[in-house]
Amino acid sequence: MNATSGPARGTVPPATPELSRPVALEKLAGTGLALEINASAGECKALAARFGFVAIKALSARVTLDRIAGGVIKVEGRLRSEIVQSCVLTLDPVPQKIDEPFRLLFRRRSAADEAGRDEELVSAAPDAPEPLEGTVIDAGEIVAEQLALAADPYPRKPDIALSDVLSQRQPGRGRPEGTHRPFAALRTLRRPRS
Repeated sequence: MNATSGPARGTVPPATPELSRPVALEKLAGTGLALEINASAGECKALAARFGFVAIKALSARVTLDRIAGGVIKVEGRLRSEIVQSCVLTLDPVPQKIDEPFRLLFRRRSAADEAGRDEELVSAAPDAPEPLEGTVIDAGEIVAEQLALAADPYPRKPDIALSDVLSQRQPGRGRPEGTHRPFAALRTLRRPRS
């Protein structure tokens, strides 16, 4: 994912990312740059809404940005977070602790890239740098996207199975007992067959 696009889990980054930590590429001369990112309560709340989490209780990351050979920018770091999601079976809250390293490569678009001549070569290589537009990379948005990728896509409450949920349904009717049946009255409107 590049610093300005590359939605995680089908989300589209907003015009102003919730966790924005822009870094001008000119600051990466020589020894590179190290950042400590600690999301505020407001940033956590906004990111939780964006990714559909119940809550983000904590989010921090240590990120380093370096220029390497060929004009490539390497972004490495470690993400730590505590999130709460809804169980896919019961909708009960499911906490998850995340402690994940990440490493991404970026390269500014060249004139050849713009013309589309080596687009296939760039995308075919598994470790090819992702295209980067502009002169700024947003380390905060990268951390946000990595959080979305590290989160369990199907959070499930411990010791709960689909059969447990299905056993709570009334046998033979496929719906929980006492569930309102909005179309049941339509049966009375059925014309008698002649």
